[in-house]
Amino acid sequence: MDFAPILRMTLLAGALALLPLGWLWLRQPRARAGERLAALTALLLFLTFDLIVFGAFTRLSDSGLGCPDWPGCYGHASPLGAAADIHAAQTAMPTGPVTFSKAWIEMVHRYLAMTVGTLIVVLTVASWIRRRDLRLSPWWPTATLAWVIVQGLFGMWTVTLKLNPAIVTLHLLGGVGLLALLAVQHQKLRGHGRHWPRWALKLLLGVFALLVLQIALGAWVSSNYAVLACSGFPQCNGAWWPDMDFGHGFTLKRELGRAGDGGFLPFEALVAIHMTHRLFALLASAALLALAYLLWHRLAQRRAALLLLALTLLQVASGLSNVVLGWPLVAALIHTGGAAALVAVLSSLLAQATLPRHAS
Repeated sequence: MDFAPILRMTLLAGALALLPLGWLWLRQPRARAGERLAALTALLLFLTFDLIVFGAFTRLSDSGLGCPDWPGCYGHASPLGAAADIHAAQTAMPTGPVTFSKAWIEMVHRYLAMTVGTLIVVLTVASWIRRRDLRLSPWWPTATLAWVIVQGLFGMWTVTLKLNPAIVTLHLLGGVGLLALLAVQHQKLRGHGRHWPRWALKLLLGVFALLVLQIALGAWVSSNYAVLACSGFPQCNGAWWPDMDFGHGFTLKRELGRAGDGGFLPFEALVAIHMTHRLFALLASAALLALAYLLWHRLAQRRAALLLLALTLLQVASGLSNVVLGWPLVAALIHTGGAAALVAVLSSLLAQATLPRHAS
């Protein structure tokens, strides 16, 4: 195995990570360990959110195979070194998966992922070194590091398995899972706990579970390119209950555009995928709105209630825009970003609800 591309990409990741680390150091030269790590987790939250949205842009611009190998681009650290290979591929297929613009989009996505991964290594090492000074157990960042390593493997398999829908879906879920882990750690490092009644905590856990399931269904829609399988709203293709093939639609072990038996995926399977996500959105939205209502009226957390309300309405509006306006890029990116933001908000609330009330 040729380790040269991996070594080059590792060195590049370290160089890229030095930029945000230096910025944090200049902003907080005399900060305590907990404050510094809280700032680092906040930065990681921001970068991970950007990574999720840029990953959606990579997929929606058909750039996921812009560099068909991993971790580099034709064995090089950037498309500049791979110019000859990219030119040959683009000449052979001008509208194919490999072009200069798609290669750069794919590699920028990888650069951002490598930066996040390197910063999580720093967070883990620093947490173990200063573990006696922190409210946070160092096993939290250690688990996050393990998570991001697995997420990197799914990124590799996304490319090597040619955008397999199950792998792409798991890769997206891994991204929002990473965001949730970081949101919890940021809240714990800040140490702002509030009392939640047991019933409210159970409700929060239930809504969080519904949200994760809805995101999984949305990822399955996106990875199978089923957004446009239904035209019109509230009906789908002129019918309240269109022809649907759930068996083929939710067969997980298959290639993109193919059924489990190797044949082409029926259109009715795409309709089934789309409609399942659309119908489950009603339940998830109702649960989020109910939680926002209780946060406002019963738990005196009006800022969180307003944020949850705004994000839920944004998700509904952007989801409808995807269908009615024919899947515009901006609406699709907003929909992905809104889902990620909801995960971050609910994860922060979960961490807040399980912290000691006297923490500060």
